[in-house]
Amino acid sequence: MMLNKNFEIAIQAAVKAGEKVNEIYNNFDGEVIVKEDDSPLTIADKESNEIIKNFLTATDIPIISEEIKNADYSLRKTWNTCWLVDPLDGTKEFIKRNGQFTVNIALIEQGRPVFGVIYVPVSKELYVGFVTEKESYYYKNVNAVFSLEDYMKNAVLLQPVSPLSEINVVCSNSHLNEETEQFIKELEKDFTKINKVNAGSSLKFCLVASGKAHVYPRLAPTMEWDTAAGQAICNAVGVKVINQETGKELQYNKENLLNPSFVVENE
Repeated sequence: MMLNKNFEIAIQAAVKAGEKVNEIYNNFDGEVIVKEDDSPLTIADKESNEIIKNFLTATDIPIISEEIKNADYSLRKTWNTCWLVDPLDGTKEFIKRNGQFTVNIALIEQGRPVFGVIYVPVSKELYVGFVTEKESYYYKNVNAVFSLEDYMKNAVLLQPVSPLSEINVVCSNSHLNEETEQFIKELEKDFTKINKVNAGSSLKFCLVASGKAHVYPRLAPTMEWDTAAGQAICNAVGVKVINQETGKELQYNKENLLNPSFVVENE
């Protein structure tokens, strides 16, 4: 794996933020703020965002985050490179206390993710994708303190798999709509058995990249910071994240940061 300084900083940022999220999770009092778009916000979102921002500022690369006031598109469109951050992906899962929430950081170049890191605070699992090198890695920290040296030594390569007679379909814990049900029904024409695999947050991308699932349809709105790190991890191992309107890979740092419907699958 190639760990340049910016990648090291992003990995450290995700882990440190995740540690703070987990600390708050273990002492969560249930206080939730409802944002203007009706999505929930906790103190964990805010504190995680501050930690990540403090780390990434050292890279001199601009940041787009769910929890900061983002620059206007007139400025953003001049950025060839930027960070995309979701300091707590799966706030609903955090509130439900099921542990399926993540910290997401991605590096975007020319509208495409080239690097992504997803950290799972409760299980101390780390997924990292290097698109140029065509490698994604999984690492579970079993030490009291995270170290890049141990990560470099013990991380294992992810390997997606193609379905045979059965297909494992990733379904969201919180978002299973009629369109998704119809998508799954269509799969019955080609496969003898459909297995639904439920997961929250960006873990759904990780399931496909690691071969535990074959396809993840998301036929409902998401934001760019929800998907960029997951797409990097998938793209690095040859898994596509296809815009259902254009048939091409999802693009980032658009004028409208809302994603169209998409499907993640190993072709």
